[in-house]
Amino acid sequence: MAKLVTIYGGSGFIGRYIARRMAKLGWRVRVAVRRPNDAHFTKTYGVVGQVEPVFCNIRDDDSVRRVMQGADAVVNCVGILAEAGKQTFEAVQQQGAARIARIAAQEGVEHLVQISAIGADAGSDSAYARTKAAGEQAVQQNFPGAVILRPSIVFGPGDGFFNRFASMTRLSPVLPLVGPDTKFQPVYVDDVAHAAELGATGRAEPDIYELGGPDVESFRDLMAQMLRTIRRRRMIVGLPFGLARIMGRFFGGVSKVSGGILQGPITEDQVEQLKRDNVVHEGVKTFADLGIVPTPTEAVLPDYLWRFRPSGQYAEIKESARNLRHKGPQT
Repeated sequence: MAKLVTIYGGSGFIGRYIARRMAKLGWRVRVAVRRPNDAHFTKTYGVVGQVEPVFCNIRDDDSVRRVMQGADAVVNCVGILAEAGKQTFEAVQQQGAARIARIAAQEGVEHLVQISAIGADAGSDSAYARTKAAGEQAVQQNFPGAVILRPSIVFGPGDGFFNRFASMTRLSPVLPLVGPDTKFQPVYVDDVAHAAELGATGRAEPDIYELGGPDVESFRDLMAQMLRTIRRRRMIVGLPFGLARIMGRFFGGVSKVSGGILQGPITEDQVEQLKRDNVVHEGVKTFADLGIVPTPTEAVLPDYLWRFRPSGQYAEIKESARNLRHKGPQT
């Protein structure tokens, strides 16, 4: 019988790429999510019955254990960028990660992969970064043989980074940025999935790997690249951290009052994250240690940001037409 992998958060941005890769290897894939009905698209990643979306609440032991039973490998992709109701940083990124690792050890799972993030730091002013670090520590304590992956900002079709800012250009002549000089090292989503595949199949040594793309760019430069890709001109304006913190506090209050239904463009915690560069540190294991050559942004962005161009899919045709020269009758 084919081996089985349980992917917590397997219908999310990174999780769906991991699910697709594991299915292509012939593994049975259990996609553990809070809303299985919204994850039916993952069934198309394999043959009938190979990929199965199942309900799971990672805040509950029995729920986590039920979907893990019989699994040879486990991948935890669950994470949040903003708190909403019971979905707090501590509950999801710290306690949830600890619960999955503890139960994986009890169930005799062979391999565990934890998706964390560059910037995970127990001493950070950001609750997101602190709980990512606490989750890593709990995973290593409960499952010492785990592979922990720390990607920088992840891009690709369906991302919440380039797509978000590209959509803003349709509505405003100005592109406001918090921390425009903050450095990022964008990493292609399928490269992260490849690293997770190596961890889940036992082809990666247990350790922490920081995953960044081939280029380090400022937030401002990445937005300039995005604007060139979508053929639009917008004024990039840097917002002071003080003003951004006030905005984040206000939107956080709105979110809390609405029970998480209404989410603002930025949170106070995200402002804290943007104060620090999000790049691979020296002396750590990276893609090179996994034998993976990371993909540059320019090789992928045009493939999915074309829809934000003024003429959409016809932009390149119109540009080519403008270069044609009218030829008069031959004499």
